[in-house]
Amino acid sequence: MYEPSHFKVEDRDALHGVIRANPLATLVTAGADGLLANPVPFVLHPELGEQGLLRAHLARPNPQGRAIAAGAETLVVFTGVERYVTPAWYASKQEHGKVVPTWNYVTVQVRGPARAIEDPAWLRAQLKSLTRQQEAPRAEPWSVSDAPEPFIAAQARGIVGIEIEIASIIGKFKLSQNRQEADRLGVLNGLSADPETESQAMAGLVKVYGFGHPA
Repeated sequence: MYEPSHFKVEDRDALHGVIRANPLATLVTAGADGLLANPVPFVLHPELGEQGLLRAHLARPNPQGRAIAAGAETLVVFTGVERYVTPAWYASKQEHGKVVPTWNYVTVQVRGPARAIEDPAWLRAQLKSLTRQQEAPRAEPWSVSDAPEPFIAAQARGIVGIEIEIASIIGKFKLSQNRQEADRLGVLNGLSADPETESQAMAGLVKVYGFGHPA
């Protein structure tokens, strides 16, 4: 990934935060069948391995499971908040007009050796872990045990587990850090004036990374 120094983020907690907040990632593999890509929800286990583990599961017919079992190179791309930035927000537009539109965004990429897992106990634990992760915010969270056991057993037979040992994790937080202060302030004000949740989230990030102030 192209990472200009303005946008490069190496803080492990910040990168893990993006993964936890955006668990549905793009799983990319490069193997004998060429490039394959699928959206897959992941669970991060930072306490396992030297740099943590990612765990997920795929439908058994999905060719990526076979590609991973055969040793395909693996990349996982997590995409966080993103927002279009109009040059109309820049103070420099009024000064000289030499401005163009851009996009602010947050992304994290993980690489590492991956393995396919068939073990029923592992698969059951993965299903429970992913369910807990996603259901936790709900007032009445659904549990795997809420469904009939024969049904869950049948569902588990139709999936393959995926575990990726994190060998490298890199982040790019493109948040107007390369603009002059007046332009950054214009971006912050423009985003803050938009009531949409994504705009408010982006405004908070621009405040932190563009001005060094808490969101």
